Amino acid sequence: MSSVIKLLDQVDATGAGESKPCNYPKRVFQAFMTGTGAVSATVKAQGSLDDEHWTDLGTITLSGTDEDDDSFAIESPYKFVRGNVTAISGADAMLTLNCGAQP
Repeated sequence: MSSVIKLLDQVDATGAGESKPCNYPKRVFQAFMTGTGAVSATVKAQGSLDDEHWTDLGTITLSGTDEDDDSFAIESPYKFVRGNVTAISGADAMLTLNCGAQP
């Protein structure tokens, strides 16, 4: 079983992605984006105990030329996680968000 969960896969619009179960007590969220020229995006990693009510675990803001990436680590008891893109811009801008087990 892979220790990486793909929460968002090359999305180009705002909105919440599908929720995924995540049983890692210590997690790393990593976002990266590509595009042409100036690109930027903001994505929230969110957690839920019941897959219905969502809490923001952290926000990643990306901005660069052709690409950018960032990540954060957190200890979290939430059973479900998802990504929620709140802003994305730039030519051909695509964003991916992964969640993995923190060593």
